[in-house]
Amino acid sequence: MNTITITIPDERFLKLQETATSLGVSIEELVVMGVEELLTQREASFQGAMDYVLKKNAELYQRLA
Repeated sequence: MNTITITIPDERFLKLQETATSLGVSIEELVVMGVEELLTQREASFQGAMDYVLKKNAELYQRLA
């Protein structure tokens, strides 16, 4: 596994932090989810990527409901 460091504006970081908190995940998990979604979309149609993300995160969505 690799580690990367990025620089983002404070306002984007706060929005990222708020989103992660509202989903009950860490910022790192949220970023990885976003990267995985982006990579998946490049490999499949939008519908296929959406189905993958929904299925993969079904437990998270259930907890949020």
